[in-house]
Amino acid sequence: MAVRHRLIRRPLTAVWAVLADGSRYGEWVVGPDSSRQTDGDWPQTGATLEYTVRLGPWSGTGRTIVRDVDPPRRIELEADSGRLGTARIAIEVRPWGEHTLVILDEHPLRGPGGHLHNPALDALLQLRNRKMLSRLADVVEKTSRRPAVRP
Repeated sequence: MAVRHRLIRRPLTAVWAVLADGSRYGEWVVGPDSSRQTDGDWPQTGATLEYTVRLGPWSGTGRTIVRDVDPPRRIELEADSGRLGTARIAIEVRPWGEHTLVILDEHPLRGPGGHLHNPALDALLQLRNRKMLSRLADVVEKTSRRPAVRP
């Protein structure tokens, strides 16, 4: 199981605003090149985003489904990468003084990743998730610095 945490120097509401915006998924999640909402109202339970991953000339699609959500504290996702299998991704958001502690817990469920789950795979997930939390912090911090748009 790959569990990582990151202190984001913004309030919980700023972090949740990014997590709750399905159109921003590709900005902070490592892997997807683009994403689009396909079913439901993100981030409600059952809502689905479809994404495209590109690696050089190769591209593939997948989808992420909200399995459980408790706004603004927790969202649990299932990433389905087709033949590569599925993974459970739980993101917990806790106030930490004036900042926010984000805890990311990911592990393979089905498919090759689930069957071959081992310490080496966890090490790769740790690297990916460290980068993902860093990107989330960057997106939240840049977004919350933007001046308010006046009508």
